[in-house]
Amino acid sequence: MSRKDQRRLHQARRKRQDGSRKGNGSGSQAADIDAALGQVTALLQSGHPSGARELCQALLAEHPKDPRALNLGAIACFQTDDADTATALLEAAIKLQPDFVDAHNNLGNVLKARGDFIRAETAYRHAIEFAPAYFDALFNLGIVLEAMGRPGEARDTYAKALDIQPDFLPAYLNTGNALKALGKFDEALDYYRWVLEVEPRNVDALNNMGAVSYELTQFDDAESTYRKALEVDAEHADTLYNLGVLLQETERFDQAVDAYQRAITARPHYTECHVNLGYTMHQLGRLDEAQASYERAVELDPDNAQAQVNLGDLFLARGDPDAALGVCDAFLSSHAGDTGMLAFKTIALRETGDADGARELADTGRFLRKTELTIPKAFADRDAFNTALADHICAHPSLVDAPASKATRMGKHSGELLVEPKGPMAGWEASLREAIEAYRNELLEDPSHPFVDSFPDRYRLTAWSVVLERQGHQIAHIHPSAWLSGVYYVVIPPAVAASNEDTAGWIEFGQPPNHYHGKVPPELVLEKPREGLLVLFPSYFYHRTIPFDATGRRISIAFDVVPYRGP
Repeated sequence: MSRKDQRRLHQARRKRQDGSRKGNGSGSQAADIDAALGQVTALLQSGHPSGARELCQALLAEHPKDPRALNLGAIACFQTDDADTATALLEAAIKLQPDFVDAHNNLGNVLKARGDFIRAETAYRHAIEFAPAYFDALFNLGIVLEAMGRPGEARDTYAKALDIQPDFLPAYLNTGNALKALGKFDEALDYYRWVLEVEPRNVDALNNMGAVSYELTQFDDAESTYRKALEVDAEHADTLYNLGVLLQETERFDQAVDAYQRAITARPHYTECHVNLGYTMHQLGRLDEAQASYERAVELDPDNAQAQVNLGDLFLARGDPDAALGVCDAFLSSHAGDTGMLAFKTIALRETGDADGARELADTGRFLRKTELTIPKAFADRDAFNTALADHICAHPSLVDAPASKATRMGKHSGELLVEPKGPMAGWEASLREAIEAYRNELLEDPSHPFVDSFPDRYRLTAWSVVLERQGHQIAHIHPSAWLSGVYYVVIPPAVAASNEDTAGWIEFGQPPNHYHGKVPPELVLEKPREGLLVLFPSYFYHRTIPFDATGRRISIAFDVVPYRGP
């Protein structure tokens, strides 16, 4: 603390002590409190939270029910790495003054920093309830909604924030991110370009533009843009990470290692970077270094399922399936129902010789369901309904050549379909919810299975479309953020629909992605698609589509049932 700030703190203490000795009246006392709060604010603004905290503690000792002192004290505690006390002080301030919007917003900030997004959302919404035009709360709510995988709501929230402060560049940047998550890449690029018109060296905008180019499989453009960002900030960890991903996916593993290591130097606790560094080391045959990277990722974030799965797969590569299964069981003991780990456990069980256990866990006979949707009343029949869906999908602004991060190959992929204007998707969604409820009711007859036991009390739906033509397909994958997934077939090429022997164009369950190191062949189940068919399955079931040579489009709507614990 500077001498000036030390004098300021000392003067504030003396003023309060003198006022206490003189027995000030209520008006004078209020003035003293205001003066002390001003001193606290000045200390916080000058970067001295410890002094601010000390002064607040003294102030609260005499005025424990002053909401303003509780709020500022919480800020000081948070800035001195005491989030528990900050949370308690803010909750006390809100209890004393329920319409204290700054306290609600600050509580949201503390909870957001702690990763408690559900409670943070509630806090921000309380602030907005009392002050609908409160910019900070709106902007922060958008960040939390993005973090919870709700980009459509985030985009709408940022729009409200920009109505209030139309020149706030971070809101433009974040809107671009939300649009990118929605698959609206052209719109996302527009927002990033607007940021760069104002700040040509905005490294986040450059990085995000590179990420969009990557998704559009424009790898040369993506790499060029990432390197422009690194010319601005050579230690920008997110850009280094994204560059590493591009180099990894284009099989330039040595260069990818360098990018990941530079990112980790810039941000040592970058868990995802440690995971990817481990994967890249594994591809180079440097297994000891790969294991060290995975173990470091687990140390940093014990809840990171991908780090644990990759560690288990490394044990398979070393010929130790028992150790791989041990990783599965240890993680699932504290993360019951985790989709990624349940999927990998089916591989580990087979590798240990427990085919029955693998079959019971991925029980297609029990959990794979084929049914039909109720046709919405607005449509004369199923053909009319499917025609409307096909027209809506093919005209959807988010339909693009399959993004690089998706499982679709040689086809088109849409963004989120359950956003306005929904068109015929509104009726589709209502019918789907009926089918999900019926599926749920059947399962609850026997809740002992880990899939049934983890059924979410509340969920949100997300849906997108895949449009395939000749040779189009999807590689083997799962849906790690979801509990239940499925597909509805809108249009099927006539040759695929007519054949009962050739499985081209069918959906296959059971085959893991090629990068896993299991040696025991899985049991496969193939299902023939037909227009109007709905297939439901656990999100941890590996699945893919078989390429087809027939003419005509294969249009489907995929969806996820994602556990939701928000307000």
